[in-house]
Amino acid sequence: AVGVPPLDPVAHDAASEKTAAVAKEFLKQARVILKDEAKANFHTMRGFAEKPTLPSYEEVYGLRAAAIAVYPMYKGLARLVGMKIVGQAKTLDEQVDTLEQNWQDFDFFFLHYKYTDSTGEDGNFQAKVERTEDFDACIPRVAALKPDVLIVTGDHSTPSYLKSHSWHPVPTLLASDCCRYDGLKE
Repeated sequence: AVGVPPLDPVAHDAASEKTAAVAKEFLKQARVILKDEAKANFHTMRGFAEKPTLPSYEEVYGLRAAAIAVYPMYKGLARLVGMKIVGQAKTLDEQVDTLEQNWQDFDFFFLHYKYTDSTGEDGNFQAKVERTEDFDACIPRVAALKPDVLIVTGDHSTPSYLKSHSWHPVPTLLASDCCRYDGLKE
């Protein structure tokens, strides 16, 4: 509503007090910095919400699930659904190392690779190609573990020429002895 100040972030429990305090301070400083701007005199906070109560991955699917991610947001999402965060990988090779080291301990792995998305958002076509090729080169290491099912996909397209997420199709690789074969060998 016009003329109504936004509500301050409020902690709902002890675990969220620091986050609420940091968000409140950020908003306070933003008010001061943006107060005289004609076009954008405030901003929309994104990603702050009450922690949802979700069943764990194991409760829903009966699988012990692990997540291997570099970015904190994806680790947080994995925790929300009861996945165990394994390793502290910083590179793709380290992520695959972590996968190999933990292979026998879990039934399902979520390995998140951010860099094809972020290079698209940066508008850097060549870097996006290189990051895609880097990921492609690691697939034989993962396949060598002989997973029952291997799925490689993305949550959205991020064309470098748009520098943004888009409506374009998302490629998907599905490999399993129990899926129908389409004749492709590579």
